[in-house]
Amino acid sequence: PMGEHYFAESFDKGTLQGLWCVILCVGKWEVEEMKDTKLPGDKGLVLKSKAKHHAVSALLLRPFTFDTKPLIVQYEVNFQTGIDCGGAYVKLLSQTPDLDLEEFVDKTPYTIMFGPDKCGEDYKLHFIFRHKNPKTGEFEEKHAKKPDADLRTYYTDKKTHLFTLVLNPDNSFEILIDQTVVNSGSLLNDMTPPINPPAEIEDPDDHKPEDWDERPKIQDPDSVKPEDWDEDAPAKIPDEDAVKPDGWLDDEPEYIGDPDALKPDDWDEDMDGAWEAPQIPNPVCETAPGCGPWERPVIDNPNYKGKWKPPMIDNPNYQGVWKPRKIPNPDFFEDLHPFRMTPFSAVGLELWSMSADIFFDNFFVTSDRNVAERWAADGWGLKKAAEGAAEPGLVNQMITAAEERPWLWIVYVLTVALPLVLIIVFCCTGKKSPASTSAAEYKKTDAPQPDVKEEAEEEEAEEEDAKEEESGLIDKHKSEEEDSSGEAEEAAGSDNKDDDTSNEVENLTLLEKHGKCYVLRLCKCCCLDSIATGFLVVKKKVQVF
Repeated sequence: PMGEHYFAESFDKGTLQGLWCVILCVGKWEVEEMKDTKLPGDKGLVLKSKAKHHAVSALLLRPFTFDTKPLIVQYEVNFQTGIDCGGAYVKLLSQTPDLDLEEFVDKTPYTIMFGPDKCGEDYKLHFIFRHKNPKTGEFEEKHAKKPDADLRTYYTDKKTHLFTLVLNPDNSFEILIDQTVVNSGSLLNDMTPPINPPAEIEDPDDHKPEDWDERPKIQDPDSVKPEDWDEDAPAKIPDEDAVKPDGWLDDEPEYIGDPDALKPDDWDEDMDGAWEAPQIPNPVCETAPGCGPWERPVIDNPNYKGKWKPPMIDNPNYQGVWKPRKIPNPDFFEDLHPFRMTPFSAVGLELWSMSADIFFDNFFVTSDRNVAERWAADGWGLKKAAEGAAEPGLVNQMITAAEERPWLWIVYVLTVALPLVLIIVFCCTGKKSPASTSAAEYKKTDAPQPDVKEEAEEEEAEEEDAKEEESGLIDKHKSEEEDSSGEAEEAAGSDNKDDDTSNEVENLTLLEKHGKCYVLRLCKCCCLDSIATGFLVVKKKVQVF
């Protein structure tokens, strides 16, 4: 590390000896490369066993004291085979006189516990610190609020992720994954239970009086059931106005035995009873409005009132919801600086997991965020770049996703095919341009036509101008041809060079005329290579096309 730090471990030495204290007779630890490493030679600490307790720890270079400097803790985790149920969090072990790393267990006092934990579909990212009650001296765990971000991907994508905790002297905190904040808040306002207890509490000796009436509504004691109230009237009665439809078949059953059914050969009437054909709908009833005995349909009884109850009225004796009276909290205290936690002098992993091959790397503890970011760039940054380069392309990722979810093929087809269809429809079904309409088609219609006399006069004037320009071009061409022939003979006799472009003279030859346009040819006097191009003469201008 390039800067001040309290702990740094990359495991690239390939051993735990010297720095780390491994608890014996528990789960197995190894220092090795990842199974699918993209950086050969890069090693980390791997939890090898499943369904066992694991513990390993190491001392800091010097204890960390919470005073005027922030605390930054970060490390990398890769769930190489996924995670079913278990944790990958780190504990910052409190500095105490009896701290013994060889006896590191779950009861060993810690100052902060931070890191991922998962069981079932509950994805957690712990930040817990033990706060000392200034009045009683007892410690109580304070849990940070749950992150709003969805953490599922970080536990299931089998990539290496960087977990970072930042605590500031102003009591603010940030939790980052891959250098992106996923949770933040204040130690004073965003911990459960709160740092400071309430100033008042309910009196535990206060009890609700026996005559306390909490009922906001009561039945009207003066109300009497009306004499004509019939509680026995049915809710439904037959419709007396209903008439049996014509063609109703009273003597035909709705279902009959299947005439095509045969008794099974192995049917034993002594064991199975008398055999009966299965019931099928009566085919005679298909064209009739109904079969069997006709009954009148039922309707709501207009005289039905149900059981009589007195109406509800406001309770004149209502006293509200009873609550115990408030008294001063005898345990009240106010700690405005919860950042000043118990100093810690070691880091440790004390884990139980149903998943093996959890990869840890690049543990770092510092008070300088810039130093931590440089350490992350030199470690996790390389892993991220290597894993990104090894990822399949977008097409392969889409195919893999579709293999797991076949319905995605429909989305892909619609996404590609729909734009193509729209492009073809808009490009190939456009209306025919009015300019392409021939003169003959134009004259076939009986609709009134605009006056084109002025346009015809303008066209005649432009044709006359074009003829004058054509004669001028031809005269110019002749004079240039005479001049160029002499220059060509002089150039041919001087050096006999093969340069076909240095001293060649160009000629313009009129090929044909199309309306107001003149097509000319550019050719060389020497006739060695003929080069054809076109010139457009419109309104006394020559343009190369």
